[in-house]
Amino acid sequence: MSIWPQLRRSRTVRAGHATGRVLRCGLMDTMLADLAVSVVLCFDRPLDDDRLAAGLARALERVPVFAGRLRTVEGVLEAICDDAGVPFESYTVEGTLAEAMGRATAVGSELVAPLDAPAARAGGVPLLTVRVTRTADGGTVVGCSWHHAVGDLNSFMLLLRSWSAAVEGEPLPEAELVDDQDELLDKILPAEDCGRPGFRLPSEAEAELLARELATGPLANRLVQIAFTDAELARMSEEFGEAVGRRLSSGDVLCAHLVSTLRELDGDDAERMLTVPVNARRWLGLPPALVGNLLSEVHVPHRPEDGPAALAGALRTAVEEFPTAHLNLRANLWFLASLGRSRLRDCVPLGFDPAARRFSFSNWSGFGVYTVTFQGQRPVFFSPAANYPIPWVCWTVEGYRGEGRLATVVLPARLAARVRGAQGRAALHRFRRAEDQPPAAAGVLPKVV
Repeated sequence: MSIWPQLRRSRTVRAGHATGRVLRCGLMDTMLADLAVSVVLCFDRPLDDDRLAAGLARALERVPVFAGRLRTVEGVLEAICDDAGVPFESYTVEGTLAEAMGRATAVGSELVAPLDAPAARAGGVPLLTVRVTRTADGGTVVGCSWHHAVGDLNSFMLLLRSWSAAVEGEPLPEAELVDDQDELLDKILPAEDCGRPGFRLPSEAEAELLARELATGPLANRLVQIAFTDAELARMSEEFGEAVGRRLSSGDVLCAHLVSTLRELDGDDAERMLTVPVNARRWLGLPPALVGNLLSEVHVPHRPEDGPAALAGALRTAVEEFPTAHLNLRANLWFLASLGRSRLRDCVPLGFDPAARRFSFSNWSGFGVYTVTFQGQRPVFFSPAANYPIPWVCWTVEGYRGEGRLATVVLPARLAARVRGAQGRAALHRFRRAEDQPPAAAGVLPKVV
């Protein structure tokens, strides 16, 4: 694919009026305020840029925070719904859609305009960018990058569904903004939770180590995408479920299989921790239409000698016991009160501990991304795109054309090479059978393992 995409048009999309509403960012919003999330949606037909831009303008009326800006007032991060707008760029490239999809995860990929999250935190910088790329064979890539302080994947999907409905001329779904997330949580959280905050204050030496990890990430690590068929997942679920004597979700078994196999390929048999983010809305009785970072997590020890089935069972138990054993949003608020908001930026989430090889597994499946429709077309491929290569992080979502699962995992370069080799493929796909149909991605995404 041409590395010199041709810019056709650049514009700023706005709703057309500013609510002026001020949202006081919550603790989780602020903890994620130096991060952006980039994704691509790929369509095998041409899409009309003007219709997409007009639909986005209507969607921003429903979810105006994405067109706003951040500011800090007396140490508190705030999002201003000022309708400053969303940069919307239209490009063409000489390559095919398959070539574009193969480059989606590359650092510096031209399919998205990665948001500068620290600059946006300082104010005056957009909180969402959109880049629409037309490929030579008539495909379309819609690349989006949004500021994590605005919201989690659930929040982005609220925008995406509103955008889709606007383009299709359908009623827009509900979306709810929160004026003060911490105040809301303080009212609804139980008086006590697990008592363990979800973030920590590293020592000066560890902070320097983490800074070096971030600086060297693009050179030291690689993103690998692994496609699993529905048949593979079914066999995993059956075998692991029988071993632990209970029903397991596809997310449980895929996470356990991935973590166990990657550590086996790495020759690592030490006990290490696994972190899995959890959408807390359902557990707290909050509406799914709530915008923001309503996230918590479960932390599970992984002992390789116990086998992957035991890890899958432990993960299922942890998720079921989340409200009593893992919910930590009250503990987070207490920690902030004792630490002081001015020190919050020095903290890091528990899940970010590359020195200890703590694995973080985010399950993006089940959010309905393959049901999104633009001009009668549904995406054939959805993927994280050009996100910062921090090691031991994984996102999983439905695979090409919504089939099976696609895991995108960041690994040290040597391990990534081993995973891509014959030994890695055999280990990762030990549940695949000769009679199985190959994953739909195999014919169009040769780099996928």
